[in-house]
Amino acid sequence: MSTRAGGVSRGVFESLNLGSAVGDDPLAVAENRRRYAAALGGTPVFLRQVHGVRALRLPLTEPSDSVPEADACWTTDPGVACVIQVADCLPVLFAAPGGLGVAAAHAGWRGLSAGVLETTVSALCQAAGCPAAELEAWLGPCIGPRQFEVGADVLAGFGVSQATPHGRFKSHTAGKWLADLAGLARDRLAALGLERIEGGTWCTVEEASRFFSFRRDRPRHGNSGRMAAAIWIERR
Repeated sequence: MSTRAGGVSRGVFESLNLGSAVGDDPLAVAENRRRYAAALGGTPVFLRQVHGVRALRLPLTEPSDSVPEADACWTTDPGVACVIQVADCLPVLFAAPGGLGVAAAHAGWRGLSAGVLETTVSALCQAAGCPAAELEAWLGPCIGPRQFEVGADVLAGFGVSQATPHGRFKSHTAGKWLADLAGLARDRLAALGLERIEGGTWCTVEEASRFFSFRRDRPRHGNSGRMAAAIWIERR
């Protein structure tokens, strides 16, 4: 998992912005991505994330000049790093036992409620030939439960009634709730049978020196940089 430190970008993108479509200097982003790739044990593959549920197999079987559109990816090939970019949404990394496969998912509330984790777990289990209970999952930094103010549309997306108390939604102000995004993801993963789930304790909004945050930075600066979470199978 990257933080905002260690790159060459300036201003609101200071300094390791890895997002290529946020208004940063393309040369700075290219250098930041070069540094990120050098720090990994695999070749990173970036996606064009659209808050959907598509899980893409890596490496791509057909060469293309365009960035693939998906919100999750998986691989059974050593040296290929599955990468998810975030700036408040939740990155979730998965590992199958014995290095048989890895996966990464972009879980904002839209993708999470639509089933991106279910799609990713199903694809990885099928590829690795293992049940969900044998997977390990790691939840990265995301907007925390003290900062994620949402409206009735988010409750409806998760099938939650406004009139019924729910452990992952805390009443905040009139027509608004505070949502626990990482907690909602944990619930989904547990329902799928996963038993080993770690992380999900860092708030991107509150830790400004470490993390980019779209929710925090957009009102003042118009946009925010992007961090990245990656997982790969080591070459032997």
